[in-house]
Amino acid sequence: MSQPELLILGVLRALVEVSMLFLLGQGLLALLAGSRRHDNTMYKLFVIVTAPVLKAMRKITPRQIIDKHLPFIAFAVLFWLWIGLAYVKKVYCDANLLECF
Repeated sequence: MSQPELLILGVLRALVEVSMLFLLGQGLLALLAGSRRHDNTMYKLFVIVTAPVLKAMRKITPRQIIDKHLPFIAFAVLFWLWIGLAYVKKVYCDANLLECF
């Protein structure tokens, strides 16, 4: 028996995890590289990958929040989204009598 909803929940949760890890990697590399981080190739890759998440956070956050704080807010929102998706997956599995975890 196929469970496409379970697959969709798993994919969404994985995308959120990857986004969180890229934000974390970008922050750690910024700490290590310091002011020369904009010359670093890996940092440029992290900026490209995290740009859609940060743009989405900019659209949903108030204007009073400065861009410097946006990655922290994005990480927090993604973390709670990840927790929420885990809860939805648990509820779905319990409702359909599945052993998912």
